[in-house]
Amino acid sequence: MRRIAHLDMDAFFASVELLRYPQLKGLPVVIGGGRRSVDDLLLRRFADRPVSQIPVDAFPLLRDYVGRGVITTATYPARQFGVGSAMGMMKAARLCPQAIVLPVDFDEVRRYSRSFKSVIREIAPVVEDRGVDEVYIDFTEVPGGQREGGRVLARLIQKSIFEATGLTCSIGVAPNKLIAKMASEFNKPNGISIVHEADVQAKIWPLPVRKINGIGPKSEEKLHKLHLHTIGDIAAQSREWLVDNFGQAYGAWMHDAAWGRDDRPVVTESEPVSMSRETTFDRDLHAVRDRAELGAIFTDLCTRVAEDLRRKGYVGRTIGIKLRYDDFRTATRDQTLDHYTADPGTIRRAAGQCLKRVDLDQRLRLLGVRVGKLAKADAVPATAPEAPAAPPLAAEHTPDLFHGTQAARDAG
Repeated sequence: MRRIAHLDMDAFFASVELLRYPQLKGLPVVIGGGRRSVDDLLLRRFADRPVSQIPVDAFPLLRDYVGRGVITTATYPARQFGVGSAMGMMKAARLCPQAIVLPVDFDEVRRYSRSFKSVIREIAPVVEDRGVDEVYIDFTEVPGGQREGGRVLARLIQKSIFEATGLTCSIGVAPNKLIAKMASEFNKPNGISIVHEADVQAKIWPLPVRKINGIGPKSEEKLHKLHLHTIGDIAAQSREWLVDNFGQAYGAWMHDAAWGRDDRPVVTESEPVSMSRETTFDRDLHAVRDRAELGAIFTDLCTRVAEDLRRKGYVGRTIGIKLRYDDFRTATRDQTLDHYTADPGTIRRAAGQCLKRVDLDQRLRLLGVRVGKLAKADAVPATAPEAPAAPPLAAEHTPDLFHGTQAARDAG
């Protein structure tokens, strides 16, 4: 029988920090909201002792946070107060002011991500990477993958990851990826859930419609208006009725998903579509009055995207920008070059051209840079060679990056 597992690391970003600061275990902790400057100050203040002996009352609290950041993740004690991923830090501060707040250490997170995935591949080689903290695993042909529905192999993987990293994970094992992903949430943290085809009505149908990966907030709202609140409610409708209300492809997919049908394979290799970097500002910035600050941020984003491309061995042709205004409207623009690049100067110039095509009269709360139409750097077609590298990005040039936009010209 086909047995597919979905493995999700437990509060991954927070758990990585708790390895560094074990004295915070069992406490409400949120991760996100800024750079590591706060953390660096803490380490300098207590440089005379191991980090594990820094007093708990020395850590910054969420109630004192001021800014526009969002939560990356939270420990389970913090989640009991309603705090969760993607929530604004200021809103979270009202729900759990006593929570300790720490910034994200992306380098450390990536290191642990590579480590736990390496452990999995040594045991079960057919693994689909779904992000920094989750994977799908095909148990079907792996020794122990069928025993107790996959529980034996899941236990081995959990134990091996913990021994190698000190981190816990939750695993759902089911006939397919769709159900496995739902099952991995049943017994968090550090749980294993086994679902068979015969269990769909008892274990899957009572769940809210949003538990189906692929049903978002707009579809949920429409389903609720049609008095469909659980997955079982969807399954009770005919395929034709769902197609009439949600369209041919989406309606048919929704019917199959509600009945637990999913034939997607576990894909061991997939190429990224794009790479991007973006940042939300601590305060709204204006293209003219804050030109120097915006220019520096813009240059940094272009540089970091270029570093990401080079580190992973890619080049791209489509350069784009993303802006979010102070009223939360979002604007995107892109430009496709006649050559591939991973050069920060080239990316900056193309992204700067995109900036000229958007309204910059209104204050901005977010800026992002994206590179798409990727190809492996060592396999760039001969008809589209890499352009010569642009001069290095210099800090003294950053104030001019927003010069030439309509807002700047209007300002004289």
